[in-house]
Amino acid sequence: MIDLYTYRTSNGRKASIMLEEIGLPYELHVVDITRGEQDAKAFRAINPNGRIPAIIDRDGPGGEPFALFESGAILMYLADKTGRLLPPADQPTARYRVIEWLMFQMGGVGPIFGQAFHFLHQTPDDAPEDAIAYGKARYGAEVLRLCRVMEARLGESRFLGGDGYSIADIACFPWVALHRWFEIDLASLPNLAIWVETIGARSAVQRGMDIPSREQLRT
Repeated sequence: MIDLYTYRTSNGRKASIMLEEIGLPYELHVVDITRGEQDAKAFRAINPNGRIPAIIDRDGPGGEPFALFESGAILMYLADKTGRLLPPADQPTARYRVIEWLMFQMGGVGPIFGQAFHFLHQTPDDAPEDAIAYGKARYGAEVLRLCRVMEARLGESRFLGGDGYSIADIACFPWVALHRWFEIDLASLPNLAIWVETIGARSAVQRGMDIPSREQLRT
């Protein structure tokens, strides 16, 4: 059994999609970041960085409970635990190609898309207009650049990590799925548009994108 600590964010959805894809049983623990629950002492004991998602594998290595934070590490751990969605160590070229694109998300897509979202939708009322305009232009341009990198990759390969669906796709999808919020014109990125449609049609992805559900947030 996996304990999943998460909220309705792109980073959180990476973990819930993964758990839905691999079919491991898990118990959901909502960490309401709008109420500061990520700073609670109990959660900080699981993730000292105070960010979601985090997991506890009750049957971790050696049969002992194992806590893990950072969404990329969680994806790799669950992939290795189940032997799914990441090529094994005896296929190093394929494995590191997937890890390469996972790191692309962790180091690029996540931080840049997150900053773009802030300047587009979350700036305080008293923020200087010139600072907001600069932030929108700076991070908006970088979001588009990253999308063009994915567009080029998907012109060579069906999925980001290669011919097979992998944790690299799971990592990137929850961000790109919000393309309208980032003012991304998918019509100008046809390969990326097909990829979004393909990934979004997966039933496990649809379930994972809705965890926690809005109903669960009200309970």
